Amino acid sequence: MYRLFFLAMLGLLPWAHPVAAQSDSITISTVTRAPFSMEENNQSVGFSIELWSMLAADLGLQTDFVRTESFRDMLDLVVARQVDGAIANISITAEREAIMDFSLPIFDSGLQIMLPFDDTSGSIFNALLTRDIAIAMLLAIGLLFGGGMLMWVFERRRQPFFDRDAKDALFPSFWWALNLVVNGGFEERMPISRPGRVFAVMLVFASLFLVSVFVAKITAAMTVDALQNSVESINDLDGRRVGTIAGSTAEQFLEQREIASISYDGLDLMLQDFEDSALDAVFFDGPILSYYASTRGNGIARMVPRVFKPENYGMALPTGSPLREQINQGLLRLREDGRYSALRAKWFGTGN
Repeated sequence: MYRLFFLAMLGLLPWAHPVAAQSDSITISTVTRAPFSMEENNQSVGFSIELWSMLAADLGLQTDFVRTESFRDMLDLVVARQVDGAIANISITAEREAIMDFSLPIFDSGLQIMLPFDDTSGSIFNALLTRDIAIAMLLAIGLLFGGGMLMWVFERRRQPFFDRDAKDALFPSFWWALNLVVNGGFEERMPISRPGRVFAVMLVFASLFLVSVFVAKITAAMTVDALQNSVESINDLDGRRVGTIAGSTAEQFLEQREIASISYDGLDLMLQDFEDSALDAVFFDGPILSYYASTRGNGIARMVPRVFKPENYGMALPTGSPLREQINQGLLRLREDGRYSALRAKWFGTGN
């Protein structure tokens, strides 16, 4: 019994480690998170997948990938020691470190906000298409038509410009009133009759008030629209329909700040709701959202540049995994010989 105990402590018995780390073939769980892990032609590809493949080749290991439906399922397999490790976009956190081990960081990341794409001209145009402004414009046009026709009544027998039938005088009279209000006068067609002159003076003074109110109305509408659509900080998400991934660090971040969110088990379902305008914003890992915004979401989504919480990704391993030291040494070698930089540039460009 003493001999068996010492053999177990030294790791010489095959059942001493629940994870088959000493075998030439190991199992790694992953989840679809483009561009870190995804499937193409029934093959696992992506930055994290290629990085692990390079490490496995250096360590002489054969790998079987197990692709789970959700991020939580992937990590649960690690905690339950049903796999030898997991790789995707796994943030290294103190909470996770308490129940599993991590490798050295493989990618520096952060949480960001993704919003629906809209250009400046579209926003201004939408701001002007409001019920209040439409009513104000209709009232202004009605007043100009009414004022012009009233001037026609006063002046139609006194100057050629107004000396025409009511039907023919409708637009010229409106044009006269419009110029009077906008330009403050119409000297070449100055009213001749006494009622016409009194009315014209009243119209000029009234126009000062009407134009000011109209301009203020438009300015207020544009300002309110800009404030409502501006998202510069995490607090700006309050009251909006915000999507995130269940069990992610992004969900925890929102919960800590008491910002309501809609949690999804899968990334595809969340992105589909975003495309269907069921979400006002998405809060999740920046590289994942940026990749979507530049590919499938091009012209649909835009990123808020600010990173709200810097994070590091790592490989998740069962607690006490004998692979940890080998993986860390392998990662350092990949960085030293330049293969890591080349792989990162391949998937994210040299400017990342």
